[in-house]
Amino acid sequence: MVRSRKPGQDDQWEGVVAAKSRGMLDGSNMYHFAEVRRADGESARIRISRRLWKSVEVGDRIVKRPGADPVKE
Repeated sequence: MVRSRKPGQDDQWEGVVAAKSRGMLDGSNMYHFAEVRRADGESARIRISRRLWKSVEVGDRIVKRPGADPVKE
């Protein structure tokens, strides 16, 4: 089983998109990821929605607030 990297509801962070990728990790579903360089200096590969994946480019800033999905700013 593939481990989900989807952000939790109570997570809070902001960062800049360093890379985008997508893949069929389980063979039947397409997953969209963004490598985010967070404000605290760490990088994380985060699972994001297809709609957000299509709207962001490398260098764009995204924000995840508690109780909400990540959004482009």
